[in-house]
Amino acid sequence: MFGFIPLIVIVVFLLMASLRVLNEYERGVVFRLGRIIGAKGPGLILLFPIIDRMTKVSLRTFALDVPHQDVITKDNVSIKVNAVVYFRVAEPIKAILEVEDYMYATSQICQTTLRSVCGGVELDEILAHRDKVNEQVQTILDTHTGPWGIKVANVELKYIDLPQEMQRAMAKQAEAERERRAKIINAEGEFQASARLAEAAEIISARPEAMQLRYLQTIREMASESQATTILPIPLDFIRSFFHGPSHAAVATAYGQSAVPSAKARDVQRNDDPASPGAVEASRNDA
Repeated sequence: MFGFIPLIVIVVFLLMASLRVLNEYERGVVFRLGRIIGAKGPGLILLFPIIDRMTKVSLRTFALDVPHQDVITKDNVSIKVNAVVYFRVAEPIKAILEVEDYMYATSQICQTTLRSVCGGVELDEILAHRDKVNEQVQTILDTHTGPWGIKVANVELKYIDLPQEMQRAMAKQAEAERERRAKIINAEGEFQASARLAEAAEIISARPEAMQLRYLQTIREMASESQATTILPIPLDFIRSFFHGPSHAAVATAYGQSAVPSAKARDVQRNDDPASPGAVEASRNDA
């Protein structure tokens, strides 16, 4: 009976060595005498000792950090770009059979694809349309890693390092753009103000008393302020009268005479004028 004890121990040992437990997110690619027999799991699986060999493959999504890549863009700007790539194993058998190390291979293809895509576009497109660059990189990676059983879920450009000279140039460009917008807004405000002033001038020309009211309002506003000196504006019509003097019509009106001479007065004035035709004819008759 004691001779069966070693046999029982050996059987128990072989049985324990042949049992494997796989988690829900794991699959086991089983090789039997060098030939693949399929992917097993999850749960409890049985392997034959010595003749079976299993390789575990995780089906969870991996986050691969792509290191900084020196890139020269299409418009000859040297930048450094890094990204993060999210991928998972869709087909465990291909991930084991088609490539030696799918993690290393995916990392290398991500670096080369990132350099090639960023080198084919301009810097403004990388900065302003980052989603398009991400989608383009994801499409190329998915095409190359598809035969390996890898599915690329997402690609995101994480950091773009610009040279100091380019940062200063972009700051100047942004400042110039702000100044341009400020000048346009200022010009638009001047245009609207001039339109309102033209409308106010039309109203004042139709109603001259509005100008007098505005004049009085200005005086009141200046008087309300606590200033030692008060400047009173003088109307331009008042100043103009000193330079041009009173008109003939105003003088005639002041003396109660008509500003338009009668016909008889015009004849007398014409005869008194030596250069007039009437005076010349009278001198001929006298001769």
